[in-house]
Amino acid sequence: MDTVIRILNAAETEPAELTKPRGSHKDVSKVVREILETVRTEGDSALIRLTERYDGVRLDDLSVTQEEMEKGLAGVDADFLKVLETAAGNISRYHEQQRRQNYTLTGENGVVLGKVYRPVERVGMYVPNGTAAYPSTVLMDLIPARIAGCEEIIMVTPPGRDGTVNPTILAAAHVAGITRIFKVGGAQAIAALAYGTESIPRVYKIIGPGNAYVAEAKKQVHGIVSTDTVAGPSEILIIADDNNDPRVLAADMLAQAEHDPDASAMLITGSEQLAHQVSSELTKQLAVLPRREIAAASLRNNGMILLTDGSMDTALDLANLIAPEHLELCVDDPLQYLGRVRNAGSIFLGRFSPEPLGDYMAGPNHTLPTGGSARFSSPLSVDDFLTASQFTYYTEEALRAIAPSIVRFAEEEGLQGHARSILSRFGGMK
Repeated sequence: MDTVIRILNAAETEPAELTKPRGSHKDVSKVVREILETVRTEGDSALIRLTERYDGVRLDDLSVTQEEMEKGLAGVDADFLKVLETAAGNISRYHEQQRRQNYTLTGENGVVLGKVYRPVERVGMYVPNGTAAYPSTVLMDLIPARIAGCEEIIMVTPPGRDGTVNPTILAAAHVAGITRIFKVGGAQAIAALAYGTESIPRVYKIIGPGNAYVAEAKKQVHGIVSTDTVAGPSEILIIADDNNDPRVLAADMLAQAEHDPDASAMLITGSEQLAHQVSSELTKQLAVLPRREIAAASLRNNGMILLTDGSMDTALDLANLIAPEHLELCVDDPLQYLGRVRNAGSIFLGRFSPEPLGDYMAGPNHTLPTGGSARFSSPLSVDDFLTASQFTYYTEEALRAIAPSIVRFAEEEGLQGHARSILSRFGGMK
């Protein structure tokens, strides 16, 4: 009897069941609005008071000092530092290819057109520190900003009850070349970045994942500053043919399920036997998983195994409907199907490209669109830390040649002022 995860017939499953929203629906907007306003008007004093209330520690200084950084680094295993450096190298190599080039076009009569890219001057990154610490996210979010050329990158993260920051987060920041770190979390940290305080400078873009309060704060300050996509619970969808080890498939599903009770782990297969084998493996592996309660809730609430007719066309149609954050193609010759994938954040091809490879070491970014937003948004990249200006230069001769068309366009739209702007240059304005 399958009790850990549902096994459903894909043909009989409503699309709404596959694409329904997940995550907390608790309305925290009022609380967040009050926190934002408090920090906006009171600055550091509000941050210190709110940190004591929510994090249980009274801080005299919100900054991570050089001494604290050195002490944190000393507490990190040297082998793990090497792992961080290797990961950073891979992430940098991948993102270096995303550098933008300015361009210029020339036309008749001396026309010059173009586009200029510039880095966002000051970026703020939120790093959570709750049930788990994520130094990998520090690397994934900060390295593209550094490659983009951002002049100032500021990190905020909640302190522990002893007033210190998780050493692995400090180590990742060190490897990424970030030294300006502040001990503040929650909606109040987002407020500090958006408005600025005596200690924390105002930034122009805020990135990084967080809980419901952080997500809501980012929504409320968007427009005052730029923010990245508000991340939802983590997701994986695996398409598996018959030539798979059920233990491996179950392990890949649990790798996502252990993130959060609202995380989603899904499998598509044409084999009923494999479906039941994976379900049994999930039960076995849950028993020894340290975060078993979280993973079990995830599988119970959002997990499913979809049985199909076995065709890749059917499986890929389902994948494009679901638009998962992570898509594993655990099939023979997976590269032949890459062009058929339309909606997915990150695609893992073959049986030896598991999703945790992308989380940590491969190089492509792991900050990805969730909740079906892969239909219209993309992984975090260097582009997210750039602004662009376009420019236009026309000579008198060039403008004179095109002036009648501009005037005709303006008159068609009923905008006589536009037409007069052109005519005034050539003695035609009445």
